[in-house]
Amino acid sequence: MDDLKSYVLELPLENEVFFALVGATAGTVAVSEKYWQAQGLNGARIRVLVEIAKDGGSILPSLLAERIAVTKANISLLLTPLEKDGYITRAAHAQDGRKTVISLTEAGKRLLLEQLPGNRKAVAAVMNRLDEPELHLLLELLNKLSRG
Repeated sequence: MDDLKSYVLELPLENEVFFALVGATAGTVAVSEKYWQAQGLNGARIRVLVEIAKDGGSILPSLLAERIAVTKANISLLLTPLEKDGYITRAAHAQDGRKTVISLTEAGKRLLLEQLPGNRKAVAAVMNRLDEPELHLLLELLNKLSRG
């Protein structure tokens, strides 16, 4: 048990920072998810809609899967209920009929316009624990980690 103790209680700084980052991220994500659940919505599906909007309103499923880091098989599981609810449409690609293009509908745009401000406010309430210089520094550090 003493051997195990060194891995769970006596963490090197790098590991301590890692677990602090994971905990902080989980707490912030939980605030966002709680908001979506209170609205009767699913955060993962909202993220899909946001990514489609960021790409101008239409996107290929393979690119969407890459952007949100899910498999091509899992993207279909996210798209089906969004299509059923009328937030997206699927259509054949104009130049390559073998491909499908996912597009945001007017209902999807309306949903984002109605719901994103409240979510952004809820997340900002957590992030505002840091002042502006701290937020810039955190963003710089997170981008550095992301670049590998």
